[in-house]
Amino acid sequence: MSASAQPVALILIPAAAVTAPLLADRLLRWIAVPTVVFEIVLGVLIGPDVLDWAHVDDLVNALSQFGLAMLMFLAGYEIDFAKLRGGPLKRAGTAWLVSLVLALGIGALVNRDPWDGAFAGLVLTTTALGTILPILRDSGELPTPFGSLVMATGAVGEFGPIIAIAVLLSGNSPARTAVILGAFAVITALAVLGARRPRPAWATRLIERTLRTSGQFAIRAVILVLAVMVAAALWLDLDMLLGAFTAGIVSRLLLSNIRRAEEEVIEAKLESIGFGFLVPIFFVVSGMNFDLNALLDDPGTLLLVPVFLLLFLAVRGLPAGLLAPGGLGGRDRAALGLYASTALPLVVVITTIEVEAGHLPSSTAAALVGAGMLSVLVFPLAAQRVRGGRQAAGADAERPRVRAESW
Repeated sequence: MSASAQPVALILIPAAAVTAPLLADRLLRWIAVPTVVFEIVLGVLIGPDVLDWAHVDDLVNALSQFGLAMLMFLAGYEIDFAKLRGGPLKRAGTAWLVSLVLALGIGALVNRDPWDGAFAGLVLTTTALGTILPILRDSGELPTPFGSLVMATGAVGEFGPIIAIAVLLSGNSPARTAVILGAFAVITALAVLGARRPRPAWATRLIERTLRTSGQFAIRAVILVLAVMVAAALWLDLDMLLGAFTAGIVSRLLLSNIRRAEEEVIEAKLESIGFGFLVPIFFVVSGMNFDLNALLDDPGTLLLVPVFLLLFLAVRGLPAGLLAPGGLGGRDRAALGLYASTALPLVVVITTIEVEAGHLPSSTAAALVGAGMLSVLVFPLAAQRVRGGRQAAGADAERPRVRAESW
């Protein structure tokens, strides 16, 4: 890559991030397209396979990894286990286990090497919670009972595959993997216990006093938690996504006892860092890394995209919809299944691991990623249409709902 490529990328990537919400806003009167779709498409456009204006160097790749970590962190931070524990989480967990059995079986059947195929089948069990989170937030669904159910489904669809990656794709023996996961569980438990302890009065005063100054004690503390949990995961030879996701959960507990006004300010600042800076970089760079040529060179590979898209829906979405609470209406079940089938970040992670290990052709990986990108475009839009286009919490409140506690 030439010396001038890095400055060009550093300009074009933020430009794509700024252009994405503008395009989404312009199309809103006709169709509600998630901003992340434009971020990915614009990344493909400026990347090496189309206009060849920008390339991914070490700095851009590092920023993209920070964006992925922040995406997983915010997904973990949004999970309120007080609302999700019990029925929603149990049903979501059962649905994911059904998806896992189906996915591993399908992967083993279609691949010449059943073991490698089973690993690749993990792609079909993922749910892009970090991707649908901003969609739920923007549509006003997040605080509703339906939003809580989608969050539970998405949380299991993120956390389950991450654990499966650690167990199946790490290359470690089962015994070593069990020890590593046990060690990380101990670290996580200690972090949770520390976060739940009563906060000293001086810490509360420092949070409130520096919230609008250059001190920013609360934000710095949260970033430290993120760094420590990611470092712990990497040190134990686990995927960093597990550390980032766990850091979000720990940070929510850490900030749970401050005044609501301060909590809202902190959340706004974290979202600004994530959705305003780092997360768009990850999605734009994902588009730049997309192997469009491998996808288009072979018509057979291109035909795999709709096949994988349907498999996402059948393997992940169908169990999530069928095993939803009994009082949930048919339209909401369908919408839940569509949200559950939305996949992308972990599709990229798993296919990258498989390609690097020589277990998956790059063309098939491109088709899987293409299906993931298409799922981000199609499934959330279809879910909103199925639910009647409700895009405000108030509209959701007008419709009789099964209480979350009864799930």
